[in-house]
Amino acid sequence: MLKVIINEQQAFEVETKNETTTLNGQPFAWDLVALDNGHFHIIKDDRSFNAEVVEANYADKSFKVKVNETIYNVAAKDRFDLLLEQMGINNSTKNKVNNLKAPMPGLIWDIKVQVGDVVKSGDVVLVLVAMKMENALKSSGDGVVKSIKVNKGDSVDKNQVLIEFE
Repeated sequence: MLKVIINEQQAFEVETKNETTTLNGQPFAWDLVALDNGHFHIIKDDRSFNAEVVEANYADKSFKVKVNETIYNVAAKDRFDLLLEQMGINNSTKNKVNNLKAPMPGLIWDIKVQVGDVVKSGDVVLVLVAMKMENALKSSGDGVVKSIKVNKGDSVDKNQVLIEFE
């Protein structure tokens, strides 16, 4: 079973068993033909639709789908996502970073971001020199730089907050 949310408003339960599809528990008869590279032809209730997957994020199970020139944002949750949601556990693969702390005492050698910059997981945000070695500190998740708590040349202690993110 999948829970499908369209444009963050409409939610549907979709289930397929033995080539039979149900939508919110009711039989859903349609003909879907994959054409090429994300393009599909659909026939439903004697009406023809052309569909194209414009963007796909398989990790998040989110998609932008264009159906007859109208774009829809589609999110899908499988039974495991729904179970984790019921338990209050977020199964999102995106990590939103809150702050960056110094992993060891050292000296701030370089700051690679400014307030307002958008960072992705793995982006180098600053360089810390410790034990005569330069250490590129990377963002552990996605975020926007809210404030920078240090300046070039500052000495920092282990676990000191260096950068805060929104």
